[in-house]
Amino acid sequence: MKKDKLKPMLFSVMKTYDGKKFVTDVVSGVIVAIIALPLSIALALASGVGPEQGIYTAIIAGFLISFLGGSRVQIAGPTAAFATIVAGIVAKNGMAGLALATVLAGILLIIMGLLRLGSLIKFIPYTITTGFTAGIAVTILVGQIKDFLGLTYPKGTVTIETMDKVKAIIANITTFNVQALIVGVVCLVILIVWPYISEKIPGSLIAVIVGIVMVKALNMNVNTIGDLYTISNKLPSFTMPDMSFSMIRNVASDAVTIAILAAIESLLSCVVADGMINSHHRSNMELIAQGVGNVGSALFGGIPATGAIARTAANIKNGGRTPVAGMVHALVLVLVLVILMPYAALIPMPTIAAILFMVAYNMCQWRTFVHLCKTSPKSDIVVLVITFILTVVFDLVVAIEVGMIMACVLFMKRMSDESVISGWKYYDPEEDPDGIDLKEIPKHVRIYEIAGPMFFGDADRLAGVHFKDFTKVIIFRMRGVPALDASAMHEFEKLYDRCKEAGVSMVFSHVNEQPMKTMEKSGFVEKVGRDNFRKHIDDAIEWASNIE
Repeated sequence: MKKDKLKPMLFSVMKTYDGKKFVTDVVSGVIVAIIALPLSIALALASGVGPEQGIYTAIIAGFLISFLGGSRVQIAGPTAAFATIVAGIVAKNGMAGLALATVLAGILLIIMGLLRLGSLIKFIPYTITTGFTAGIAVTILVGQIKDFLGLTYPKGTVTIETMDKVKAIIANITTFNVQALIVGVVCLVILIVWPYISEKIPGSLIAVIVGIVMVKALNMNVNTIGDLYTISNKLPSFTMPDMSFSMIRNVASDAVTIAILAAIESLLSCVVADGMINSHHRSNMELIAQGVGNVGSALFGGIPATGAIARTAANIKNGGRTPVAGMVHALVLVLVLVILMPYAALIPMPTIAAILFMVAYNMCQWRTFVHLCKTSPKSDIVVLVITFILTVVFDLVVAIEVGMIMACVLFMKRMSDESVISGWKYYDPEEDPDGIDLKEIPKHVRIYEIAGPMFFGDADRLAGVHFKDFTKVIIFRMRGVPALDASAMHEFEKLYDRCKEAGVSMVFSHVNEQPMKTMEKSGFVEKVGRDNFRKHIDDAIEWASNIE
């Protein structure tokens, strides 16, 4: 299919590109850059790295992913989904470990794209993505309470895990700073109200300006970015991460987590964007672009990146329709980095916290969460809630692993419950005079109807097949069996041995393509006899009637 071509979307859209499209792309790119600036800084700080790392990521990954991506309008950069993961990696293995994990994740994403695994993302259940997204939102919110309230922690306080942060907040709640809280509340109110006033200018930019003015004009005792971090306006420089075997082993699981999350979030963003502009993205090319973008980001001092749904939507709303808009957004951020970055030191930390509160709220999907809890089957609700809890209490790796295992087990149980092996009942015409289309079945023939996929979860149902002393033939009607696995095939072979010992022949009706291939490959068709496989039940009954 066209959308699965390994060709960047930019190369396709340039065939019909003109000056009018260029102007709208430039305007949209500039607006998206203004939106991305405070978000990139805030998300970098939430990730436990310096503010410039967020800008580096938006520049390098943003440009590469737009240039090579499979979407017309995707805007990439640092996102909230990575914040807690990145913070954990930095605390554990430092920036060197994060850089290596991001490079490995990028390589994995490129391999996934080349192997055309983009479509496999759809096999991750919606309950799991909703659960861990809501969980990440909670961890971001908890992580920002300290700065929002202006709390002070004793030296040496460990606040890596979310539960550690909760304990530290409770233990030090009496140290809250009223002035910090006032700045945070004012900025939060601006972020909530501003979209009703204007959609052209981002509320986060207004909140940053108001926060800086409040702290400076009123001489408030509130921490700013400059108080806690060293600000640099230097352009990103190339740095090769430590590629030692021991370091690779330490960050391997983190790299897999980054790759999976980047793939999920970027392709979800592409799907949302497709719906907004009535287009189709190239999922495998998008994965390759995400991989190249993450490798580039890590080699130039950035952090993991992926498609950002909010920035992508802003790009669409402001007229961006080609990857040029995303590339312009990255180039504008280069100018911002060089010229305006020193002023980022003035941004109050409660303002950053307020911005991240809104990010957490917008990504939590609480309405979707509640709707799923009200309308979904109990098994799906269990997966949703447990994934959410594990994300908050432990981490995303554990949440995805346990969630996927639970989802798979519950799915197999559900499929097993749907599979039925039932014997045909014999009707007496005198007892059921209104019966129509009743088939004439010889006394020595027994018929079993099988419905649903046959796999290891319900293969033992074949053990329930029984026959009388006068039974000479058993017909298995398999028109409702779409798939057959090795375990079910083994049970059929055991049943064949039982039938052979009792002198009973096996006849099969309407075996579908996949089960037939499995039976042929195992040699079962030759063992039973190819003549005993009939296309229709009437044909099978007629054939069985002649077997004595």
